[in-house]
Amino acid sequence: MTLMQGKTAIVTGAASARGLGKATARMFADHGARVAILDLDAGAAEAAAADIGTDHIGMACDVTDKWACIDAVAAVLDAFGQVDALVNNAGITQPLKLMEIEPENYDAVLDVNLRGTLYMSQAIIPHMRERRAGSIVNISSVSAQRGGGIFGGPHYSAAKAGILGLTKAMARELAPDGVRANAVCPGFIATDITGGRLTDEMMATILDGIPMGRAGAAGDVAGCCLFLASDLSAYVTGSEVDVNGGSLIH
Repeated sequence: MTLMQGKTAIVTGAASARGLGKATARMFADHGARVAILDLDAGAAEAAAADIGTDHIGMACDVTDKWACIDAVAAVLDAFGQVDALVNNAGITQPLKLMEIEPENYDAVLDVNLRGTLYMSQAIIPHMRERRAGSIVNISSVSAQRGGGIFGGPHYSAAKAGILGLTKAMARELAPDGVRANAVCPGFIATDITGGRLTDEMMATILDGIPMGRAGAAGDVAGCCLFLASDLSAYVTGSEVDVNGGSLIH
């Protein structure tokens, strides 16, 4: 079943080999979509696009720069003619305690995660409104819901919680135009973002808190993004979907 046949998608922050964005881009491609991979590094974005197949494109985009987002969307529309789905995946994290957060830390984390999600969405919304169709998928985090994750400091939790509020407000405002917006909240996922900082002891503690008894895989999150980007979720908007193996059953 090809859920994205004839559709196109933009995935931000998707150049990292083991990251959620790359896994999502690959799954969309496997389901028939043409994908534009956006990342800070043009070369890495182009390589990631080539890696998932021949019909895809990669380009540089700093999501914290509104005009860069507008230019990137224009370039994707020039190449693909339409955009059916946007996955706002670009994000950074910092393992800081409350009193360690300096102004530059706050700016960096809030800008990439939250401002970037806003700017990229603003760049694509006029096109989606015009077509009266489109799905925006924003990547939040379990850290937004429980007040901290494994690595993210309080400013990361705040940024990811901001994404939940932004998603719901977007969903409410865009629904009359036929455009949907939803958030995905991954729990502990084994990706490069953890950077090898996990000891065996830390891992055991983390797994103890996950009813399914395993870390998530990037593909687990990608599958949820695929559902939200496709017509399977045609009546779903303003939702936050937990992908955490049951670690935050509430």
